[in-house]
Amino acid sequence: MLPGGQSRPDRMTSTATKSSCPDRSRKAFCRNPFLSIKFFVFCHGLLQLSQLLVSSYLKSSISTIEKRYGLSSKTSGLLASFNEVGNTLLIVFMSYFGSRVHRPRFIGCGAILVSLAGFLMSLPHFITGPYEYDQSIASVFSNTTDLCQPEGLGSSGNLSDSICAPHTARENHEVLLVMFIAQVLLGIGGVPIQPFGISYIDDFASERNSPLYLGILFSLTVVGPGVGFMLGSGMLRFYVDIDKVAGDEVQLTNRDPRWVGAWWLGFLVAASLVAVSAVPYFFFPREMPKEVVSGKEIGSKKSKDVLRQLRSRSEDVQNLSLLQFIKYFPVVLLRNLRHPVYLLVVLAQVNLSAMVAGLATFMGKFLERQFSLTASFANMIIGSVNIPGAMVGIVVGGAILKRFQMSLKQCSAMCVLGMLLCLILAFPLVFLGCPTQKVSGVTYRESSEYGHYASECNLHCNCPEKAYNPICGSNGIEYISPCYAGCGAVSIANSSVLNYTNCICISENGLVGSAKPGTCGTSCSHLLLPFVVLSCLAGILASTSHTPSFMLILRSIQPEDKSFAVGIQFMLLRVLAWMPGPVLYGSAIDTTCILWEKKCDRKAACRYYDNNLFRQRYLGLQFFFEVGAFLCFVMVYVILRRQEKDASHVAETTTDPEKKKLAENSKKSPESKV
Repeated sequence: MLPGGQSRPDRMTSTATKSSCPDRSRKAFCRNPFLSIKFFVFCHGLLQLSQLLVSSYLKSSISTIEKRYGLSSKTSGLLASFNEVGNTLLIVFMSYFGSRVHRPRFIGCGAILVSLAGFLMSLPHFITGPYEYDQSIASVFSNTTDLCQPEGLGSSGNLSDSICAPHTARENHEVLLVMFIAQVLLGIGGVPIQPFGISYIDDFASERNSPLYLGILFSLTVVGPGVGFMLGSGMLRFYVDIDKVAGDEVQLTNRDPRWVGAWWLGFLVAASLVAVSAVPYFFFPREMPKEVVSGKEIGSKKSKDVLRQLRSRSEDVQNLSLLQFIKYFPVVLLRNLRHPVYLLVVLAQVNLSAMVAGLATFMGKFLERQFSLTASFANMIIGSVNIPGAMVGIVVGGAILKRFQMSLKQCSAMCVLGMLLCLILAFPLVFLGCPTQKVSGVTYRESSEYGHYASECNLHCNCPEKAYNPICGSNGIEYISPCYAGCGAVSIANSSVLNYTNCICISENGLVGSAKPGTCGTSCSHLLLPFVVLSCLAGILASTSHTPSFMLILRSIQPEDKSFAVGIQFMLLRVLAWMPGPVLYGSAIDTTCILWEKKCDRKAACRYYDNNLFRQRYLGLQFFFEVGAFLCFVMVYVILRRQEKDASHVAETTTDPEKKKLAENSKKSPESKV
């Protein structure tokens, strides 16, 4: 019996279901969608998809948020992983509360928190002023320009050199505080959604349909991030202040390095979807009639007896008080961590999850910088190629597992093979990239005796030190602003800059050169296709180990510990991978920066990276984690092979019939097959 005298859902019978529909009211009762597990699966699929939109959308717009609010990659990595803080603090207790609470309502409350977190993430856009950038045309933002203005001939003021007002620093702190609070709420709200949803479906779905329903939900956990990146691709095509500034006043295109897309718009869309998806959960009952499938019951009497024993053990755990649960948890934790196969597989998954966390957060930024792509196009590649590739790998791995009915040793061998092939394909990626473009005064110095960006030709221009309005000279060299190129005139059409002329620092065949607005970019766009293909194939191969590794965990531990072991696994993945992973990648990326934006005398966003170092450290970390996962799977294979040999040796040499039978059963045990 449950608290309150309610009977357990798994004990409901088809007779109870029929009796709950009397002749007169049967039609109305049975047509109530909130008593249908299929409708619950539909609602839960929609909610999971919406929830993943919120979390994955942040990763798709992380480089844009960095640029808009002057964040370093380390700070943005910490922001991206901060939702795991709230999640980790509460996830362990989900195993305890289980069916003790009204699960649909808890899911609905969690969804409301997720929705609130999404709306909070967009709030900084509304509490801060319009986006400001250096420009060559006087406008509503400023009556100054960043052309070469010799002293005494014009104003030398510029947005970059504006005085740091106290409210500016306070505004930045408020933005970060709001975003971090939103991430904590996102983590807390997401805690009950998947565990309670899965357990509710497992309790009330038929044994025949339950795997199908759960498979649909798990597939959405892979599809969701892909949809999130595609949403980011669409939203970042719009200018950030689309609601504050008329379109003809915007002088930027989305290929301009100063462009900031409407990062906040996607959060409003995703949060609204979550809010709508939360409503049905307040109408589902605490318990519903067990689903009945017409036809013969599936499973032998022996398998049903095993299932009944496992449920009995699970009920014993559920009957523990909270204090007993807290005392019992460390015992189970230590018991599982002492199991070498469980520990090594979890460590392998920690390595893979840390790699995925860093790649998901910063892959868009990497593609933007390495191949001079727009944020929108980079997100489209990730959402339409890399993430579907990972989904294909997971499906193929599961299909192979089912087709060949693999033993635990064969599962570990499959993981080893998948990771080995992944390493072979991932290694060449370190060499597929572009060198850093030539930027005058930053990566290329025409004369080093006149300071950081200055050369003799622009000393009289009185250029602001913090200016940033990149132009590409006719000599193929990039300048951080028209002023540093000594440009004195600009050609304009329809409020857009066509080109800069009279640039005294740009020499072309002995004549004064010109420049075009925007960065020169990198000259190796032909390497983008091979990079995307190789990274996609490497992702497919790494993903084939996903299902076998889960089977290794589920089949190598005590049956009564499975729920706890899976909870411990996800807790360790969060603490050791999803939380530190993005911060580690962000810190590594920051070490490759060669020119920082300065705001109020502090480092803000990075303007130029050393592309070679960026590629080597970013992909080097990826390779490091892949090697770690590979070595863990190799050790698992060695241990399982030794256990199999020991069992065979005992079966062949022992004369004790009891020991011989035990050894043979350990070889033929259903637990050793998937």
